[in-house]
Amino acid sequence: MKLKIQLYFLSLWLLFALLFINKIQVPICFSDCEFIGFTKLIGQNIIPMISIGFVASGFWFYYRFKYIIKGAKSLPEQITEIENINWEHLTFLVTYVIPLLSFDLDFNLSEDRNGLMFFLVLIIIGMIYVKTNMFYNNPTLAILGYHIYKSQTTNKRNIVLISKDVLNEEDWIEYKLISDNIFFAIKSTNNGTRRT
Repeated sequence: MKLKIQLYFLSLWLLFALLFINKIQVPICFSDCEFIGFTKLIGQNIIPMISIGFVASGFWFYYRFKYIIKGAKSLPEQITEIENINWEHLTFLVTYVIPLLSFDLDFNLSEDRNGLMFFLVLIIIGMIYVKTNMFYNNPTLAILGYHIYKSQTTNKRNIVLISKDVLNEEDWIEYKLISDNIFFAIKSTNNGTRRT
């Protein structure tokens, strides 16, 4: 469950990076300037500061994910059926990230409530993604070079594989369970030994 939540936060990395760029307010002055003070500067940039905190958390969660998937893998198995579902990254991006960036959440509520509504929407989406096991629909992982496949192997049916490798039918893989039917996979050579 903890890894699922971390991967969901990682999927929002792009949203918070773009939100930081969109909302940052740095006063620029070319002549006769004076410093506005840290209190006012921080007050004008609360959302960007929260965003940069989430971006930093995303980096931390990614390195934890890399550490977790480095562990021992299964014995080699051969892929019997495979379908590339990389397009699902785009579904998450178009359905959630872009609307949350472009939609101001202005329902004639006070500004404070707009921020609260934004974070409540993110929490609700996160709960849905974690509960339905859709957390692998992660545009950040796509940017970092990971691929998603629906697959069957000699011993497993209806599994989802996350891999940095391009996988094809009849490839040999080793995998590590992430959650339920979702695995991280690496290619092995045809004779079943691990790739170097």
